[in-house]
Amino acid sequence: MPLRLLLLASTALLGLASVSALAQDAAAGGMAFMQCADCHSPTNSDGVGPGLKGVYGRRAGSKPGFIYSPAMAKSAVVWDDATLDSFLANPRKAQPGTTMGWPGEDDPKLRADLIAYLKTLK
Repeated sequence: MPLRLLLLASTALLGLASVSALAQDAAAGGMAFMQCADCHSPTNSDGVGPGLKGVYGRRAGSKPGFIYSPAMAKSAVVWDDATLDSFLANPRKAQPGTTMGWPGEDDPKLRADLIAYLKTLK
């Protein structure tokens, strides 16, 4: 019986370790956002891309006043953790027809941090 408890405890600790390894860090995401700032602002101000204030939970292509590509304007995607992660990994694959020129981010931890930061832009 003690060996069984030890195995259960070890499994639980490994699970916690893997969750914390991918835990979102909004401060790190804010630093990573600097690569996005050439085109996007963390406010409502638009640049080459739309301002990202309030982007989390909003339908893609729906920020008033910004002229989106036809593909993005017609999109039914709502920005949440999964859709943002997919888009940040490969924008053109996640949203065919987007005019976003950034190729995407391969690092899942960095994407999670960026998403955590985007959630703070309310």
